[in-house]
Amino acid sequence: MSSLVRLSNALLVRSLVNHSLRSARLISSSQKNRDAATLDLSKKAAAPSSTASTAAAGTSRNWVSYGFDRKDETNDRSAMNASFFFTVTLCLVLGTAYWAYVPDPQLQDWAQREAYLELRRREAAGLEPISKDFVDPAQIVLPSDEELGNTEIVI
Repeated sequence: MSSLVRLSNALLVRSLVNHSLRSARLISSSQKNRDAATLDLSKKAAAPSSTASTAAAGTSRNWVSYGFDRKDETNDRSAMNASFFFTVTLCLVLGTAYWAYVPDPQLQDWAQREAYLELRRREAAGLEPISKDFVDPAQIVLPSDEELGNTEIVI
């Protein structure tokens, strides 16, 4: 038995090592000359006019809208923050807390306590937990033997 455990542990370790080697991505963090960026002065001189127009409009060059306002970045971001605050904080967090601590609306806890108290009272009085004549037998209408015929009766 112990050899099976050692064998299964060795297989587990080997599979974990193989998986980690397959999923590892090796990167180099050294700076290479070919990776360095160069600037063209003609592009640099033309850039301030385009950035000034985007700054005046309130949007950045690489801005992607969240879908609330497609023209203004600040309105889009503030609408997104407000909507997520209301949905997540107010609805989910506070709604869950309210739902968790709301009193018992169908009075199930009260009914169970009352049932236990009634059982304790009947046991102390020496009575059966539930009377077999709970419903008045005169009010119950049962079919006769002729009406039942060969119907199987399961008790």
